[in-house]
Amino acid sequence: QVQLLESGGGLVHAGASLRLSCAGSGDTNCISDMGWYRQAPGKERERVAAISSGGATEYVDSLKGRFTISRDNAKTTVYLQMNSLKPEDTAVYYCAAARDRLCGPEHEYWGQGTQVTVSS
Repeated sequence: QVQLLESGGGLVHAGASLRLSCAGSGDTNCISDMGWYRQAPGKERERVAAISSGGATEYVDSLKGRFTISRDNAKTTVYLQMNSLKPEDTAVYYCAAARDRLCGPEHEYWGQGTQVTVSS
C-alpha cells in the first residue's frame, strides 16, 4: 500500500505564493506518475498538473506559468509551487499517485487533501 500526505495549504491574500508538498510512504517503489488535483466548492475535481517518474510535466492550460510541479524521486515527494494566487484558486488540493504496472493493475492512490484559501 501507498500513503500520501499533503501539507502546505493555508489562507493567503491574492498575489501570494504557496508551496504544497506531498510525501509518499509505504510501498513507494510502486509509485509511478504523480500529480495534483483540486476541487473547489460546488465544482468537480480537476487535474492541475502531473509529473512522470522521468520528470515530464503536464499542466492544465489555464494554470501554465503560475503553477510549477516538481518531484524528488529519492523521497517520493511531489511539490506544487503556486504563484500569483487568485481567489478562484481556492480549493482543496489533492495529491495523487499512479501505481506502477509492475506492482499490479492500474490504480491511483490519493491523499486526504489540503485546503488552500485565497482572499481578495
